Amino acid sequence: MKKAYWLAGAIALSLAGVAHSSSAMAGDTIKIGFISTFSGPTAVIGNDMRNSFELALDHLGRKMAGKPVEVIYEDDQFKPDVGKQKTEKLVQSDHVDFLVGYIWSNVLLASLKTAVDSKTFLITANAGPSQLAGELCSPYVFSTSWQNDQTPEAMGLYMNQKGVKSVFLIGPNYAAGKDMLAGVKSTFKGKVVGEEYTVWPSQLDFSAELTKARNSGAESIFVFYPGASGVQFLNQYVQAGLKDKMPLYTAFTIDETTLPLQKDNALGVPGAQEWVNDLPNEQNKKFVADYRKKYTGQRPSFYGAQAYDAAQLINSAVVAVKGDTSKKAAMKAAMEKADFKSLRGAFKYGNNHIPIQNFYLQDVVKDADGQLSLKTVATIVKDDQDRFHDKCKMK
Repeated sequence: MKKAYWLAGAIALSLAGVAHSSSAMAGDTIKIGFISTFSGPTAVIGNDMRNSFELALDHLGRKMAGKPVEVIYEDDQFKPDVGKQKTEKLVQSDHVDFLVGYIWSNVLLASLKTAVDSKTFLITANAGPSQLAGELCSPYVFSTSWQNDQTPEAMGLYMNQKGVKSVFLIGPNYAAGKDMLAGVKSTFKGKVVGEEYTVWPSQLDFSAELTKARNSGAESIFVFYPGASGVQFLNQYVQAGLKDKMPLYTAFTIDETTLPLQKDNALGVPGAQEWVNDLPNEQNKKFVADYRKKYTGQRPSFYGAQAYDAAQLINSAVVAVKGDTSKKAAMKAAMEKADFKSLRGAFKYGNNHIPIQNFYLQDVVKDADGQLSLKTVATIVKDDQDRFHDKCKMK
């Protein structure tokens, strides 16, 4: 009799455990690990990405396929080794379904193996090193930004249209800096008189490089410096008296995160980008309006727009598998369709999961309130595909 009671109790406990397990499964969250820079002088970029990602979740009702979304934000501190450690934590301890974010190419490259080896989908919302588009492409890695070379390639094409005959190139000495200057050189038809690479990220005094540019005989300068470095470079360029003597062409040096500090120095300095805040599609109009309403006094940047699209891309994958994130092949197939309302308008993925998309000429203007903002001037290139895609042998 005691044995019968014990058996009945064990069965009851077992059934209760099954019921609890089913309940837990039904209540599972979609776990996303978000790595960006949230401290130091470049935190403004990471904060804009986080703000935009949060806004995307608001627009999704903070659920994907009916499941609540849990986001774990981690600060890479602008350091590749820290980014790698945080990526390992998110994968091995937090068991996230997706990794997203990554501003810096060197941080992304340091973190890539952890994601790929664990078969955790990684969506880079900014960094686009050439290796990622080529030999290091992976079924588990997607971009909602670009390959690094593409934006400066577009600027090189614009410089050709302007009839620029010679240029002096300046950029930081790390993966993205090398890609950026290589991108300009691949499309610019004039003469590259010289190029300088500076210590990254510590160097903020560019007087020596500006002097070399002035003395080179080049008629123009191309520069890539994101964030605080871009603020310092532009202000020093103007202070050196070069604005009226050597026109400046840029990629990623002027955006909504830097304009409040660059101020009127940014007027008349063209840039290129795949997203500008005034693109006329309805999804983008809603994003910009809601961002400015939620984060009073702030304007979204391209960093934020790419993070917003990353949330929408993840949602498209989760919805496709009805919340069952164990279905990796089906999620991959869903993301490859790019079937969501991107803020940049429609785009498609290449074989390496890098967007094939338009790039626009942007200019700095003053709006009706006298505030500086970026305006789309023209489409430089349509449906541009990165030049490393043929090196991608995705398995």
